[in-house]
Amino acid sequence: MATISELRTGIATNLGTISGLRTSSFVPDTVSPPIAIVEPTGITFDTTMGRGLDQLNFKVTVIAGRASERSGQNAIDAYCASAGASSVKQAIELDRTLGGKCNDIRVTALSSYGSITIGDTPYLAAEFAVVVYAN
Repeated sequence: MATISELRTGIATNLGTISGLRTSSFVPDTVSPPIAIVEPTGITFDTTMGRGLDQLNFKVTVIAGRASERSGQNAIDAYCASAGASSVKQAIELDRTLGGKCNDIRVTALSSYGSITIGDTPYLAAEFAVVVYAN
């Protein structure tokens, strides 16, 4: 099975196909929007009999810009679309095996959309739930 680091990197690589979107497979010290940050959130081991598939859950946070800017909201809306050149779902699912590192990957939900504060700066962000199946 691939390591969590390899899966994070694979997700970030797929997200890198969105023009103009920076990606990070780790939580950076500072952000420079637009950026997508990939973080693991949990693992369910042995989802099939024996040592079959594990289910790994990730959160992808896309930070588009300052919360007060209309352009940031328009960008977030495009990232939240189910398809299109800026679609996070479409980009992540572009290579469903992350270069052979997993069995399947799916973006299952937009789990949050709104303002977040990093340091003293409010940004507009969306969080996506991503499920990876790997053995």
